Parts: sequence; structure tokens; C-alpha cells
Amino acid sequence: MFTGIVEELGEVVAVTSTAGDSALVAVRGPLVTSDARHGDSIAVNGVCLTVVEAADGVFTADVMGETLRRSALGALRPGDPVNLERAAALGSRLGGHLVQGHVDGVGELISREPAEQWETVRFRLPAALSRYVVEKGSITIDGVSLTVAEVGADEFAVGLIPTTLKLTTLGAKDVGDPVNLEVDVLAKYVERLLGARLADTATAGTPEVATGTGGVA
Repeated sequence: MFTGIVEELGEVVAVTSTAGDSALVAVRGPLVTSDARHGDSIAVNGVCLTVVEAADGVFTADVMGETLRRSALGALRPGDPVNLERAAALGSRLGGHLVQGHVDGVGELISREPAEQWETVRFRLPAALSRYVVEKGSITIDGVSLTVAEVGADEFAVGLIPTTLKLTTLGAKDVGDPVNLEVDVLAKYVERLLGARLADTATAGTPEVATGTGGVA
């Protein structure tokens, strides 16, 4: 579990194809590897990866073909910057929101609107995810926990403060670039629970109404 608060801007060192359609990705991140051990979880652009090895400020992780297809990690190349976050520790402050590191889909940056103190950035999102995105709700973009400022049928906008623009990859993204999206997991659970309840109600049907004849004394 993560919080969507990026700890470090890392750099892809190497991407090596392995058996099948998988890959071994090496990432430089001195901070996140300072206490990393085999089996630890580190989010790379919002994707939870398991550390295989960590040494000299670089960690490697196996990335399955399914992950490469369902996220933007498949487009990474050596030298690319990536947002890094270690798994949250129990008892620490929750600065963002609950993030699983399980990408729901890939969005696309469609516009940037600079302002004096912040920048409004718009993204297109897959139609299947639009119902989970609400104004003032939370969403994770490339591992960054953000608040939705506006939402439309197939797009949404967020406001990025100078710190986010400087310390994450979102400051350097260009129009047309893909981004990993993870919607608020609470919304998905609510949908699942309500769907099951509605299904049970439909199965039960309308209760029968007792009828009969009555007499008058």
C-alpha cells in the first residue's frame, strides 16, 4: 500500500527483455534503495513492483507482460525519469490517499494551462474509468496522489503546484504522453457492494401481498 506522495525522482538505467513478454527493469533511486531488500515493494510511476536486487543506489524488478500491457511502463527507456515511492509504513502520516499501486488504465495528457502559482493539466481517461472520477475526489497519476479539479465525460483536470511540477515527472510531461491512472479503490468497493445488493433485490422479486375475503358481522 502507498500514499501517492512521491519520495524521489528516479531514473531508468536499463530495460532488459526476459522470457516471454516480460522485462527486467533497473532503476536508480538512492533514497528508496537506502533500506530496500529483496521482496520489498516500490512504486514506479504508480505501479507496485517487487525488488529483486538492490545495490549501489539501483534496484531491479521483474515486470510481467500483463503489467507492461496495462500500464505505461512498457514505454520506458533508459534515461527516463520515474516517480518512486516506498510502501507506506504503519504509524506514518497518510499525506495523500490509499493507493494500491495497481494501475486501472492508461490516460493521455491533452493540455497544459500555466498560471501564476499553479498549472492546470488535463488528461483523457478510458471510458470504463470515468464513473469512478468525481470532482474533488482523489486520483493517482503516475503514482502522484492528486485532487480532481474538473471532470467531463472522458477527461478530467488537476491543479499542479510548483512542488509537484518540480519534484515529479508530471512537470515535464508533454501533450500526448501516456500516464498511469489508478482511481480511488473505495469507489470500486462501493460499486461492487451496491451492485451485489441490487442483484439480490432483483432476485428476491416483489413480495406477495396476502389477499382474502372478509365478512361483516
